[in-house]
Amino acid sequence: MKVVIQRVSEASVTIEGIVKSKIEKGLLILLGIEDADTKEDIKWLCNKISNLRIFGDENDVMNLSVKDVQGAIIVVSQFTLHASTKKGNRPSYLKASKPNIAIPLYEAFVEELKIVSALDVQTGEFGADMKVALLNDGPVTIIIDSKNKE
Repeated sequence: MKVVIQRVSEASVTIEGIVKSKIEKGLLILLGIEDADTKEDIKWLCNKISNLRIFGDENDVMNLSVKDVQGAIIVVSQFTLHASTKKGNRPSYLKASKPNIAIPLYEAFVEELKIVSALDVQTGEFGADMKVALLNDGPVTIIIDSKNKE
């Protein structure tokens, strides 16, 4: 499981002209799922994300988590995080899970993140053509792959 975490001042997801999700201070998470991902990957990532100290404290030092600042979160499924660009110029997405595997894992990830963070966790829509808008705060962008835990 791969995530791209962006600390945002605001973010939104629009589908067919309708705003599905909108947050102010918090995290925009792009989530890529592959067949080898498990519930253990979900638990580890959700704990890591919830406690990641990337928000400024009173001295403007990144010492606070999204929970500490009572932020919000949007999770957007993004299969392209598993793109392979080794051959040619057209990326291959063979490692990305098909919907029958990815959707249940995506939904489990969102539910676990709600529990672990106790925050407002909004979503995009799996498989939809989404317009994702964000104002990256910092900028702060962090990439985590659950296969690189150690």
